[in-house]
Amino acid sequence: MSQPGLLLVMTGPSGVGKSTLVAGVRERIPEVEFSVSCTTRPPRTGEVDGVDYFFVDAGEFARRRDEDAFLEHATVHGNSYGTLRSYAVDRVAAGAVVLLDIDVQGADQVRDSGVDAAFLFVLPPSFDVLEARLRGRATDAKDVIDRRLVTARHEVEQAGWFDVRITNDDLARATDEFVAFIEAERAARAPLRRAPRS
Repeated sequence: MSQPGLLLVMTGPSGVGKSTLVAGVRERIPEVEFSVSCTTRPPRTGEVDGVDYFFVDAGEFARRRDEDAFLEHATVHGNSYGTLRSYAVDRVAAGAVVLLDIDVQGADQVRDSGVDAAFLFVLPPSFDVLEARLRGRATDAKDVIDRRLVTARHEVEQAGWFDVRITNDDLARATDEFVAFIEAERAARAPLRRAPRS
């Protein structure tokens, strides 16, 4: 009997290592898949509608927002993004572990939506380590990194309401904890199996 699906909301500061962590988890639980978001951003070269994003215009996005079609939505750099309630619910019903990698505000919207979900926060070992990781990337200007660190402190202050918090100080251990959390949450949602009558 296949395991039930799960809507999994993951949050953590930029630079905490979420992508690397998820890659390890997906090797062990193939049913883990990223949610496909709806966006008003134009497709980039190679992006496929329905695979990378659901691409819509601003009017269509606003209509869906007004119809409460999104579990969460936000506007970033002038473009709107949102997680379609129907998509997430349908994929979970099909047995997928649908992963939403979103910020704290988005996670709070999902929590308020009433949809059954599990919430996981990835913590850095320390802010000194997080700062070193961000500066070590050498991809952002100093002022951008400084803003990310301020945002990270605000995000970590909200971590208390999440179902589980995983400190990403050792990748193997953090991956084990992530996998164990998914397995426990799926087991909690599995229907009771009655023993056959003799």
